[in-house]
Amino acid sequence: MNSAVSQEFRNTDALNGAEVLLRVLVEQGVEVIFGYPGGAVLPIYDALFRQGTIRHILVRHEQAAVHAAEAYARSTGKVGVVLVTSGPGATNAVTGLVDALMDSIPVVCISGQVPTALIGNDAFQEADTTGITRPATKHNYLVKHGADLAPIVREAFEVARGGRPGPVLIDLPKDVSVARAPLPEPGNGRLHRLYSPRLDADREAIRQTVAAMKRAKRPLFYTGGGIINSGPEASQALRELARRTNFPVTSTLMGLGAFPTTDRQFLGMLGMHGTYEANLATHGCDLLIALGSRFDDRVTGRVDAFSPNSFKVHADIDPSQINKIVRVDVALQGDVGRTIRALLAAWDDDGQDLGEWWAQIDAWRALDSLGFQQDMKPDAIIRPQYAVRRLYEMALGTGRDTYVSTEVGQHQMWAAQHFQFDKPNRWLTSGGLGTMGYGLPAAVGAQVAHPDALVIDIAGEASTLMNIQELGTIAQYRLPVKLFILNNRYMGMVRQWQELLHGSRYSQSYSEALPDFVRLAEAFHGTGMRATCVGELDDVIARMLAHDGPVVADICVAQDENCYPMIPSGAPHNEMLLGPDAEANAAKVTQEGMALV
Repeated sequence: MNSAVSQEFRNTDALNGAEVLLRVLVEQGVEVIFGYPGGAVLPIYDALFRQGTIRHILVRHEQAAVHAAEAYARSTGKVGVVLVTSGPGATNAVTGLVDALMDSIPVVCISGQVPTALIGNDAFQEADTTGITRPATKHNYLVKHGADLAPIVREAFEVARGGRPGPVLIDLPKDVSVARAPLPEPGNGRLHRLYSPRLDADREAIRQTVAAMKRAKRPLFYTGGGIINSGPEASQALRELARRTNFPVTSTLMGLGAFPTTDRQFLGMLGMHGTYEANLATHGCDLLIALGSRFDDRVTGRVDAFSPNSFKVHADIDPSQINKIVRVDVALQGDVGRTIRALLAAWDDDGQDLGEWWAQIDAWRALDSLGFQQDMKPDAIIRPQYAVRRLYEMALGTGRDTYVSTEVGQHQMWAAQHFQFDKPNRWLTSGGLGTMGYGLPAAVGAQVAHPDALVIDIAGEASTLMNIQELGTIAQYRLPVKLFILNNRYMGMVRQWQELLHGSRYSQSYSEALPDFVRLAEAFHGTGMRATCVGELDDVIARMLAHDGPVVADICVAQDENCYPMIPSGAPHNEMLLGPDAEANAAKVTQEGMALV
């Protein structure tokens, strides 16, 4: 960046819309934009060229820009920012926007639009972006006048990060970008009275919850991504509350890391591929306290049989989520971190005797539902669970701060089951929408945010190919991302369901023309490695972790491996499929341990 040009940008009094936009982004603390240029946003890119504050990361596809911004936001607690052009640029971003909406990720997406005089005339690269993205965002705007631009951008950031976070889109016509626009002081020119969510739960509801906690013989904390969204203080408060109460803790997929997954009080993830102990504790508890979670179908299974004998408490900042799916006895509407701290302040007990409940849980835990048998002969085929476990153990041995993204499918569940997370914000995955192609651009966003960290995308070969072009972004910015592919040549979760539910009719789930991932990595200026058997695995992982640049590790794993435990769709938590390894340990569960099933 030419310093004279940068100085000219800073000193200009008569600003155009593009310059006002960037001034407000800087004011909002934006350091990075993920984007892709096009005709409708060229004035903004010209303004970017003439400033020296905001960094721009050029992705290879607009969907990837949103996923990268999501991971940047998720791993930092900041708002992720995206810049795309009109028409296909904006429509390509829709999948990422819906993904952010479902997982409550704060993102501001700025889309170019044709000049206002051409809107509605089917102009080149025109789309009804605000209409298309209305159900895909928390809120969206079409800027029609330069005077509205700065207030809209400021408001967009408030909406994105306020209450339950989510994506916001600003559609900016080209003529508004090039015309002169005012830059009022912050706080002036607000367009709307913003939604102001309740932050502190009702005191009487807190009292009722604490009373229920003191009565409970079989309590359980059911935690979700809302705790992570609330900030690191919320995770710390959860840990303190669990210690003081001695209650067991389980988590949704999005909540992993809010409570240490290596802690004895953690029962593992619950839901469709959750642990035996977490799901049976959920089924058998007499008090279920949901903290920052939304009772989605992958957790509840059959709703009318979900935790059937429990007193239910739901803490959430979004009132629309309370009693939406599961009727609860006490509603704690407010910021979940503040709610947990209120429960701590009201808890004046050392914790009741939960010995029988923990004995029951330990009996279920003895089944070792995530256990597996790996043939350790050097030429043995690699089981995917073993590959993830070894990756975790060897990454832990480096002592580096580690961030893990995933694609979607079996590998995602194995990563959730076998990679451990003791800190929040280190687990980056697509939960609600289940977006294949999420993990690689998410790794880009995390690595940009944390340049010295170890960032690993645990992937499947099918999901990897959804956004494989982002290896170009990784190469351009010299990001040392590690892509760890569990390659079974199948769309693994599709194949598993076809085996279990469709008579092993594997319709269109096998990939017959996969690329050579090692050579593909080299074509994208990276390093490729491959492990085909157990004897090669540790060496590949060690070389991958030691390499200071991007690596694609092609880990050839068993093609017919299924992900267990599994609750079949529509079944209650006590009707789990355990898989052959866990079934072999079933005798360890005592008859007393089955009493609550």
